[in-house]
Amino acid sequence: MRGIASLGGIGFLRPAPGTWGSLAVLPLALLPPWALVLAAAIFTAAGYWALTRLPEAAEDPGWVVVDEAAGQSLALAAAGASWLGVVLAFLLFRAFDILKPGPVGWADRQHGPFGVMADDVVAGALAALALLGISWLGWL
Repeated sequence: MRGIASLGGIGFLRPAPGTWGSLAVLPLALLPPWALVLAAAIFTAAGYWALTRLPEAAEDPGWVVVDEAAGQSLALAAAGASWLGVVLAFLLFRAFDILKPGPVGWADRQHGPFGVMADDVVAGALAALALLGISWLGWL
């Protein structure tokens, strides 16, 4: 369970384990958007499953980074094929995850495995929406 929750130990890297967890999935940007959405769903399901079996993970310890993998994968699904899109997906996701605006903050205040996973999935969805808007405006 710890292996899943920590993405094979990546969550134990210091400093900023959440950033390491987000960086770890950037190579997935080579996949098509549908595969990134599928990856986000798999990370979410596997993370939730693992967290329900790890009582110490119920309050989101820093080493749990499978949630970052889920959210970052979702953001990458809207990044397009450009390196700029990937960089923006990373920066937007991390900003939403750290600053926790609106619905991200609400999700973060939920308890247990749901809350641990939800704030990052919502941050990834917001980053994806922002990227789609940027792309629609022709800036990406």
